[in-house]
Amino acid sequence: MSAVPRRSLIGGAAAAGGALVLPVAATTPARAAAPADRAASAEALRILPADPRYPGLVSGANQRWVGNPDCVRVVSSTDETVRAVQEAVDKGLRVAVRSGGHCNEPFVSDPAVRVVIDMSGMSAISYDGTRRAIAIEPGAMLGNVYRTLYKRWGVVLPGGTCPTVGVGGHIAGGGYGALSRSRGLTVDHLYAVEVVTVGADGRARAVVATREPDDPHRELWWAHTGAGGGNFGVVTRYWLRSPDAQGTDPAHLLPRAPSEVLLSDVVWSWEGLDEKSFTRLIGNFDAWHARNSAPDSPGRHLYSQLKVQHRAAGSFHMCTQVDASAADAAKILDEFLAAVAEGTGATYRVADRTRAPWMYAVTQWFGFVEAAMPRWKAKSAYVRKLMPQDQLKAMYRQLTRTDYDNPVALINLISYGGRINAAASDATATAQRDCHLKLLYVSLWTDTTDDARHEKWVRECYQDVYATTGGVPRTGGVNDGCYINYADADLADPALNTSGIPWHQLYFKDNYPRLQRVKERWDPRDLFHHALAVRPA
Repeated sequence: MSAVPRRSLIGGAAAAGGALVLPVAATTPARAAAPADRAASAEALRILPADPRYPGLVSGANQRWVGNPDCVRVVSSTDETVRAVQEAVDKGLRVAVRSGGHCNEPFVSDPAVRVVIDMSGMSAISYDGTRRAIAIEPGAMLGNVYRTLYKRWGVVLPGGTCPTVGVGGHIAGGGYGALSRSRGLTVDHLYAVEVVTVGADGRARAVVATREPDDPHRELWWAHTGAGGGNFGVVTRYWLRSPDAQGTDPAHLLPRAPSEVLLSDVVWSWEGLDEKSFTRLIGNFDAWHARNSAPDSPGRHLYSQLKVQHRAAGSFHMCTQVDASAADAAKILDEFLAAVAEGTGATYRVADRTRAPWMYAVTQWFGFVEAAMPRWKAKSAYVRKLMPQDQLKAMYRQLTRTDYDNPVALINLISYGGRINAAASDATATAQRDCHLKLLYVSLWTDTTDDARHEKWVRECYQDVYATTGGVPRTGGVNDGCYINYADADLADPALNTSGIPWHQLYFKDNYPRLQRVKERWDPRDLFHHALAVRPA
């Protein structure tokens, strides 16, 4: 995920369990061969409502949303997926797909969805010698992806900080994390994708699309570099290889993983913080990133999350990671910390300052991997210019409200830019390529009767911060829209988004018409859709 994983208090969840998945073979054919224990399977596992496993398969990490499909199909191969999709199409049943289950909104648990295709049975990670790429199935969790890539080849996929997020939706939505400022977005390393699509003839089939310029299916690949999941079909495999990678050794096909990182956790007390000192602190964090987010900036090796919790929490903290192999790594960290604190007069303490193995940081460190909560509502924004005082003051106003006191309501300011900004806005479907921060507005809670109160605060906070641009982070100005992997269905609801700016402009900007053309080609029946799905033209 990301910076606030879709199931945790902004930084991750407990490390994904399960054994390390090693390659099934050193070299595989164009479509990676299924392991032997899958070969004899005639069809996907069918879980019906009477099955004791059913309750655990009809909801995701956000327990606000629980579906009631006729069945859940747990697939373990591409062929099983084709059969499961075809059966649903033949019966006229609406289909949705789940990999890790971390979506913010009820896209999969929509009452209209009658068949859920669960990708958890497809989690293999292998080297495909034919494509000179590392193949990853959509049910693989980020934690296991990081472990496998690191232990087997010493490489990394620059993805999110939540180990239990599945790659199926994470990659399709663009994917970013603690190494993206120095190594790009996840999709900047996507070479190919296999998708089960349904044509105008109603027949399900698996299609492989690559980034090769002469690939007739290239646009289908492009659409999976930032449009989000559930749009065009069912992803059954991703192939990853960096654009500049040479040779056939998988140890050289993706960026090298750091050996060690410098970790820092600084805690600020709300006591004594007034509007002036608060806005100076947030403004300092913003300004440092604006100065240090060029693709070749030495600061690109630093990633930070400033998690500003509501005053009811008593304090809030900033977690930072620097690649220890970067030139002057310690100096980069020291200068950053000094720049953020400068002129604030705020009381703070250093809760952690250590050098640690990167594998520990990405799966264990409390700064990014925190305790989960079962219910939440979230919104997002990109920042491309220094935030004006009216936005900073609105943040202070909303985080110090006395009529709302949830200590785990917060605004998370997250490092962005660096190598992410080296790509053109239309190189991938992820259009935001000149920003330096990403913001996440979120409230988390446990009480099932308290949904409306927490939703209300998130909505009011967001509308207050962006009051001068219609209550949303308008594209092309100070802000640049929203991140599709932090899905917010409010933006497609005219009763809640009264800005006059379409939801798709906020998420996809000028890339939307091109995504619509892909939709018309590969899902002409609009079988795969949800509240924020690409619509046919």
